[in-house]
Formats: sequence, C-alpha cells, structure tokens
Amino acid sequence: MDKLDVHLKGVRHKAVSVFVLDGPRVLIQRRALGKYHTPGLWANTCCTHPHWNEAPRDCALRRLSQELGIDGLDPQPVDRVEYRADVGGGMVEHEVVDIFIAQAAGDLLIRPNPDEVMDTRWLTLDELVAEIAASPEIFTPWLKIYLADHRDRIFGQAA
Repeated sequence: MDKLDVHLKGVRHKAVSVFVLDGPRVLIQRRALGKYHTPGLWANTCCTHPHWNEAPRDCALRRLSQELGIDGLDPQPVDRVEYRADVGGGMVEHEVVDIFIAQAAGDLLIRPNPDEVMDTRWLTLDELVAEIAASPEIFTPWLKIYLADHRDRIFGQAA
C-alpha cells in the first residue's frame, strides 16, 4: 500500500525511530511545513518507515543521513513499541516501532534536509517532558506517547 493510504486507513505497519543523545541531552527536530502530516511539530531525532526487506538499523542510518545529514553514528536498538495515534487530516499512525539510541557529541555536524526538517535543538529529557506538559500541541503524538508510556524502556538509566 502507498504510505498515504496506510495512514488514511490506520493500517498497522513497521516504523523506525531514532533518538540521538549527547549525555543527558536529546536531539529533537521540527518537521518541515511541507510534510503531509504533523507539519511544523517537534518530534524525536528522526523516524520513518523501512523499505521492503530493509533491516531496521539500516533504515535508521539511512534516515539520519537523509533527514539530518548525520553520518558516522552507531544506532543501537533499545526497544520495540506499538502505538496508535490520530495525526490529523483523517490520518492514523498505527505503528510497530523499532527504537534506536545513538550516542553523539554536542558538536555533531547536523545538515537538515529542508524538505524534511525545519529546525533542530538539544535539550535534556526533563526539559523535553516539561515542554510537552506546557505546550503539548507543538509536539507529535508519537513523541508524547514515547515519553509518557515508554520513557524508562527507551532511555533506561538516562531517564
């Protein structure tokens, strides 16, 4: 099925999400305004759907490069979660997500693809949770779900 059809019908599908960390800080991105759902909202470092028969880690590496121009990291799988969320415009994300963590330094070279990402920033998990509580409307549904329901499973000791 086409990606748009999958989301319009709320079909359960595979996905990959990556969180790049620099010690206690996490890199988040603001989705480009041209995205067909959740444009302009803040999300985790990157996320996508794997190609047919693409290994999740290969997908994570591909999207770090395509969305943010980030190369040379070593994303490690930390969990698999499933969620279902309304993403607006009559679309539903029903995803089974392989979640990866990649360690980086704060001076990491980031070259966002403007078709994908309009802004990035680093903040601690506690700062991110506080911002989501204060302004939930500016964050993607899946980021809110990850932090509300799966924070300890994803971030372990960093949580």
